[in-house]
Amino acid sequence: MLLVSYDISSDKTRTQFSKFLEKYGRRLQYSVFELRSSQRVLDNILVEIENKYKPKFANTDSIVIIPITPADKKKIIRYGYAKHDESDVLVFG
Repeated sequence: MLLVSYDISSDKTRTQFSKFLEKYGRRLQYSVFELRSSQRVLDNILVEIENKYKPKFANTDSIVIIPITPADKKKIIRYGYAKHDESDVLVFG
């Protein structure tokens, strides 16, 4: 799993970046995404950031990518909506 957090000042660039990240995972909070973790996914993200987003950055913009190991993922503590978001839902009809 990868956590990606970003702070991008341009509304247009920020919207483009969030839509890009949605292809790889889900939004946890406004500027934080949880992404599937594989070397291919990480490589795709890094290439896209370097080629498309980095040239548009202002001095105050940032992106942080944090890899989470399977062992670390088991240690994550969630409350509220986030707690239930990880649960499987069974539907009986």
